[in-house]
Amino acid sequence: MFTKTQDIERAFRHIRLFCFALIICCALLSAVSIYLSFDSAEKSAQKVYILASGKVLEAYASERRENIAVEARDHVKTFHRLFFTLAPDEKVITANLSRALYLADASAKKQYEDLRESGFYAGVISGNVSQEIQIDSVSLDASAQPYTFECRAIQRIIRPTSIVSRSLVTAGSLRPVERSDNNPHGFLIERWVTTQNKDIQIQTR
Repeated sequence: MFTKTQDIERAFRHIRLFCFALIICCALLSAVSIYLSFDSAEKSAQKVYILASGKVLEAYASERRENIAVEARDHVKTFHRLFFTLAPDEKVITANLSRALYLADASAKKQYEDLRESGFYAGVISGNVSQEIQIDSVSLDASAQPYTFECRAIQRIIRPTSIVSRSLVTAGSLRPVERSDNNPHGFLIERWVTTQNKDIQIQTR
């Protein structure tokens, strides 16, 4: 009689131990599943899909501070391409300069107005002149705001009778601002000045 009772108690102890072990295993499995789910959701949130030319491209989101230097240099390059790329067409000039002036402050607008008042753009149109720019380098000091930069480039002024290559060096600073459709990088060029703009080659056509 006592032997049977002891066997029953032993069986209950084994069942309790088995149940506890099963509960612990289920809890661990649930915790691991929840952790992996959150980790997978976080990684998925960092992925960005971009549709370009009918193709879906995958990109990854990151903190802005990781890409400040890259974005700032591209902002400077974009501004210079828009400001200095000209064609003998008033609509092209107006479109490029309108976009460029969204990326800079009044210092760029003043240079534009000075050129316009001197008849520079009218001369580009009447003389069938085209102007291109090739950015050589953009040096940036991103250690403190506002970020100072220096841009070195080559201008090519294409006239009906000649092609003039000019060395162009500009400098200024960048202040972070809110991003917008007109300013996707979220920077504003301030105190922009041209420190060098001289002929380096003249080629007859």
